[in-house]
Amino acid sequence: MSGEVPGQTPELTVLRTLGRPNALVKQFDFSDDSYEWRRLFAELFGTFLLVFVAAGGPLASARIGGKELPSAVLAVAPGLMVLAIILFMGTVSGAHLNPVVTVAFMLRGDFPARRVPMYIVAQFAGAAIAMLVLVALLGKQGSAGLTLPGHGISAAVAMGWEAVLTIGLVSVILGTASGAQQIGSLAAIAVGGYIALAGLIGAGVSGASMNPARSLGPALVLGDWTSWWAYLAGPAIGALIAVGIAEILRGQGGGTHDREAAQGTLGIGWTPRRLVRRRAG
Repeated sequence: MSGEVPGQTPELTVLRTLGRPNALVKQFDFSDDSYEWRRLFAELFGTFLLVFVAAGGPLASARIGGKELPSAVLAVAPGLMVLAIILFMGTVSGAHLNPVVTVAFMLRGDFPARRVPMYIVAQFAGAAIAMLVLVALLGKQGSAGLTLPGHGISAAVAMGWEAVLTIGLVSVILGTASGAQQIGSLAAIAVGGYIALAGLIGAGVSGASMNPARSLGPALVLGDWTSWWAYLAGPAIGALIAVGIAEILRGQGGGTHDREAAQGTLGIGWTPRRLVRRRAG
């Protein structure tokens, strides 16, 4: 590289040409707490989009008479939305979109405990705002948009169903975030695909929520708390069991790749060193 100083690496030369060393890295350092608001906004916005689709599909179907949107479409749509959210925003916040996912990452040692409360607040806020927007656009349509036990299904059975489905969901999330897998953006397909499949088999039993924010946010807006505890306890129990399964399969968490997947990599995955290597190639 022309202009290099003897005894200095090319990376150092480039950093000096940019001004103060590491200034460029610091500008995009999302591990800095001063950028926490970006993560929180990402969780709020992502959960808003998820609930807008998950609750909006049934609400729109009820509004237009229940004939335009097949049940299979309503079940698959949330999975497709989660796939898209992970791909376009996962590097900012980790795209948890779900309080039990945040807690599971924390228990695995992949996510700081101090960030958990505000992540959960952002997720519930995004879910509630989504339902408020849906009601403003379409009006209330009975219980449409809520996750409720199916016909003849008790709240206890719905809770158990939610627990089992959540075991699978959190296991997929923790597994694809593990350094042992290293599958990158394919994690979006795995997680989105699981949510779609869970919806196809579970929507008629419990609504296949697997997410307290998705269930309790709309319940708060509509003022309908029918069987609410099942959609809090079920996912929480399932997530705890999934963390135990991850411990059995992979041992302790906390690896570099695991933390990057849980917290986002924007800012730490792009550095002048990578820029130099690309130019050198």
